[in-house]
Amino acid sequence: MITRDAAFELFRKYNKDPFHIQHALTMELVMRWYARKLGYLDDDEYWGIVGLLHDIDFELYPEEHCLKAPELLREGGVGEDIIHSVCSHGYKITVPCGVTIDVEPTHEMEKVLFAADELTGLIWATALMRPSKSTKDMELKSLKKKYKSKNFAAGCSRDVIERGAKQLDWELNDLLTMTLQAMKDCEDKINEEMNSL
Repeated sequence: MITRDAAFELFRKYNKDPFHIQHALTMELVMRWYARKLGYLDDDEYWGIVGLLHDIDFELYPEEHCLKAPELLREGGVGEDIIHSVCSHGYKITVPCGVTIDVEPTHEMEKVLFAADELTGLIWATALMRPSKSTKDMELKSLKKKYKSKNFAAGCSRDVIERGAKQLDWELNDLLTMTLQAMKDCEDKINEEMNSL
């Protein structure tokens, strides 16, 4: 399996925008958090690498998101298992070039990736509206209020988040609660990583 450092180097080869780098680091650490929470402690590095690489093609190839990723990942020596997981977070989503992604999330890890991806963006957007600019003092009710406001962070698809919760057979409230807690627990590490770039 590709190492974490090699995966980050590969991601940085195609991604320079701090926003995209922060999102990748967020998903890496949130996925590791979920691995531990759901009893996959021995696989937390693997879960993290999938989270780190999931949007590798988005900055340079937004029109072909999840379609260009396999090529970039294979060139970087990434295994087919990780490639499948990365592409599965686009399941049944039609990308701008008009293709609908048909790689289905099957493993619990892939379903978590699908469910948490858009939600982490919504949580960061909510945090930025707060005086502290942090998730650490955010209450679930504040997140729910922003979640229900369809005009807020409209690019974060509520439909995808809800489909993700259903795929996991979780209540939406549980997904919101756990992902918010994951981000609270990981925020210092994310900021530390961003500051070191």
